[in-house]
Amino acid sequence: MSRPSITLTTDFGQADGYVGTMKGVILSICPDASIVDISHDIRPQAIRQAAYVLSTAAPYFHPGTVHLVVVDPGVGSERRPIVVQTERATYVAPDNGVLSMAISQEPPRLAIHLTRREYHLPFVSATFHGRDVFAPAAAHLAAGADPRDMGTPIPVSDLVSLPFNRPALQPDGSWLGEVLHVDRFGNLVTSFHCRSMPSKAGEGTMINEHSAIQVAGHRIGRVMRTYADVAPGDLVATIGSSGRVEIAVRDGNAATWLGVDVGEPVRVYPTALIAEARP
Repeated sequence: MSRPSITLTTDFGQADGYVGTMKGVILSICPDASIVDISHDIRPQAIRQAAYVLSTAAPYFHPGTVHLVVVDPGVGSERRPIVVQTERATYVAPDNGVLSMAISQEPPRLAIHLTRREYHLPFVSATFHGRDVFAPAAAHLAAGADPRDMGTPIPVSDLVSLPFNRPALQPDGSWLGEVLHVDRFGNLVTSFHCRSMPSKAGEGTMINEHSAIQVAGHRIGRVMRTYADVAPGDLVATIGSSGRVEIAVRDGNAATWLGVDVGEPVRVYPTALIAEARP
């Protein structure tokens, strides 16, 4: 029988002992757990970033994995600690929208408010629910606990959901989206997915190498296959590993070079409109 898997996604960084403490709690309850770090370098309180990062990693874990997410600016408030179960995975997190993208890919079939204190540590700090509430819950689930025994059911429609703006068709026939995520290399991950940009008729229209991209007053005339298809220091648009359009600077940092961050508008001009694309 394979070992139960628990992933961790937090904004705790590695300078302090917070992550190690959570792992200690998990292993004290479920000694056989295999713990995998997705990321601890989420920007502090950056719920949208955590939602994106989790959504790109979770599909690659085996069914039954418990995904523990602690990016929790509302710790100690009335926000709910929750467990959400889908067909393939179980998620433990604050109910602040951090699961929005992951569960949009695989709709939840069960949501529980973690109210049963026997599944918490005996003392619950007002400032470290990652240690005292979320880590014990994830460990108990990995050890075989039924989430229904851990609290009060919640209608899945009541879960907090973050707004992620999907590309919108503009009067000139272009599509307006935004920068969804900036990775540690300064690459701009956009809200354009290569398979999700509909046509005017509502049919799928894949972005192709002839599409033009406009961001921060700069136009990129086509989508390249790799960064190496342009000269060092040049802007390039590619389809990244997540299937989304990414904007980069070869051997550089696009976010710094362009002076942009998450939320920056990005416009895509389909092939027929390239002649109209102007900075």
